[in-house]
Amino acid sequence: MEAVVSTQSTWKQWYQRRVHGRMFKSILKTETQGSGADDNTTAKLQSIATDILGKLPAQFDIQRIQAKYPQRYEDSMNTVLVQELQRFNKLTARIKDTLEDMKKALVGLVVMNKELDGLCTDLINGAIPNMWDDYSYPSLKPLASYIQDLLLRLEFFQDWVDNDKPTVFWMSGFFFTQAFMTGTLQNYARKYKIPIDLCDFDFEILEDEPFQPPEDGVYVRGLFLEGAKWDPERKVLSEAAPKELFSPCPLIWLKPAKVVDFEEVPHYNCPVYKISSRFGMLSTTGHSTNYVMAIRLPSDKPQDHWILRGVALLTQLDD
Repeated sequence: MEAVVSTQSTWKQWYQRRVHGRMFKSILKTETQGSGADDNTTAKLQSIATDILGKLPAQFDIQRIQAKYPQRYEDSMNTVLVQELQRFNKLTARIKDTLEDMKKALVGLVVMNKELDGLCTDLINGAIPNMWDDYSYPSLKPLASYIQDLLLRLEFFQDWVDNDKPTVFWMSGFFFTQAFMTGTLQNYARKYKIPIDLCDFDFEILEDEPFQPPEDGVYVRGLFLEGAKWDPERKVLSEAAPKELFSPCPLIWLKPAKVVDFEEVPHYNCPVYKISSRFGMLSTTGHSTNYVMAIRLPSDKPQDHWILRGVALLTQLDD
């Protein structure tokens, strides 16, 4: 009976959070549609645009970075790095261009078309503008949190550019997480001359912060458990604290190995999603825009126990 009550409570919170979020967005959209832009609104939009533009750093110098981190057969991470920077350059260029165009439109230098009017509405509502969607990574954050998250991602990659690969990778910071994981598997397969389709990741939860990279694989941080928490003493998944939907996940070692060599231990096959909506579309690469992978987390309870609670790992939260 306690298990049923816990499951119902978790899903009730999950459902209410999403319904309330959708209602709030609908109300904001209804209130601002057709309202026009008075002097106060114009001043606010100019202020928002100036603030965002002032925070965004210069674009990454791809040519210089490619010279510093050339393509190498034995290290696919150089390719992953450059591809990530190219994606972030396209996103920041889109943000800068649209905000500059909007500022011009507000003072009559260019036409305020439908797209720019929608941009104004989204900025006033504190939402991520639709004009950025095709250039952005998935995110359900409000605008202010999205910009802060973007700046942290740019900072993470700038540190990588300046100081070489980090000891612990911020898994949440990647635009295309699957390429990062494929690159890690490629490095292992090429090092040991093993066909990559015979390899996969095993996983180990870390208790302490490592000071140097592992011999094989990568250490990752930045994941959140939804519907459960990690018990550091028993080293297994445990029930979430009352009224606590999310809890930080400890650092994880993604350990490449031949699948036939995996040691079978009691675990929960925990799905990893980029955002909490848990649905996505297949991109042109054949990967989901939301689902990332499944991580085997040690558990002393059967799989169904956590499936009923909707337990998953997220790379980012909605706030």
